[in-house]
Amino acid sequence: MSTTPTVYDVAEQSGVSIATVSRVYRNPDSVRETTRERVLAAARELGYVPSGNARGLASRSTGVLGLCFPDYSDPDTEIEAAAADADDDHAFMLYSDQIIRGMERAARRHGYALLIAASLKGGPESQVAKVAGRVDGFAVLARTVPTEDLDIISRRLPVVMLAGPRENDELDHLDHIEVANADGQRELTRHLIEDHGLRRLVFIGGAKSSPDAEARFRGYQEACRAAGLPVREEPDLRTEMMTQAEGERATDTLLDQAAEERGDVSPGSGAVPEAMIFANDQMAVGALHALERRGVRVPDDVVVTGFDGIPLSRLVRPALTTVRQPMRQLGEEAVELLVRRLGAERDREPVSLMLPVTVARRASCGCGER
Repeated sequence: MSTTPTVYDVAEQSGVSIATVSRVYRNPDSVRETTRERVLAAARELGYVPSGNARGLASRSTGVLGLCFPDYSDPDTEIEAAAADADDDHAFMLYSDQIIRGMERAARRHGYALLIAASLKGGPESQVAKVAGRVDGFAVLARTVPTEDLDIISRRLPVVMLAGPRENDELDHLDHIEVANADGQRELTRHLIEDHGLRRLVFIGGAKSSPDAEARFRGYQEACRAAGLPVREEPDLRTEMMTQAEGERATDTLLDQAAEERGDVSPGSGAVPEAMIFANDQMAVGALHALERRGVRVPDDVVVTGFDGIPLSRLVRPALTTVRQPMRQLGEEAVELLVRRLGAERDREPVSLMLPVTVARRASCGCGER
């Protein structure tokens, strides 16, 4: 077997034809799931990365950097942004959009193009492997693909993990960039407790597989414990997709539960929490709609906060108190790491960067203009 595994090696190891291996990467839905998984398992074991073209394989230089992440589009938030400020394209930008903007700007500065794989249709492993054969290096959102698979790919080209901490020094040899999620959420929660005197707080988190959402919940827990407040080991509610619609549904669920337990959700009844702390801005915007529909005033009856600092957070009414993370810088730093890896720092030890965040105190917590 050659040093660099080929499509022939993958076909032989997985017991399928070369054409089947090709279809797994080019049109994964055309291959049965069991066969597709067997081919991808063989590719991972061999460290096989499909080539975008023969020239790229020979030179190992394509002039392209890649970004892989799930499609986190939120139609409700895009509609909301359009209504809030129809002449400002910036208002439409969500978390992933900001990262893309940062990567594009930095890639252009270094003479690279950017290849984006957002849908991950057919399985993230298949899409990432396909992208890896067409780029000189790429960034991938944490927990999109098993770290072990990315570590294999990183033996042939640089890979940067975005928005997730290093999992294991023995298995994880990737560069990492994350933001200070726990610090930001701790400071925001402390602000609500100490500066506004709030005591009945609830936290609405995301899926356990989201490192960002879990770190934010840890920061919330730490602030509550430091203030002597009771805090659960799990968020009061979780949502799988942290979208505006999910935030609206979560708010309705919390209010309905309160009504069943207390029989009264009127302001001051003790049934409605004093603050609803959401793991991201999109859910918090959805909560504002649900609360308005149900006649619960923000911030007079309940405080609402988010996290991320997307443009829409300052356009909604009341403007959303949130934690601003440097999303564009996240993308820019990813490119800088990849470029350094492709240059003189190819063999350096893996690095972990932690970018700072800031709390934006606005009207939804009682600060600023309403």
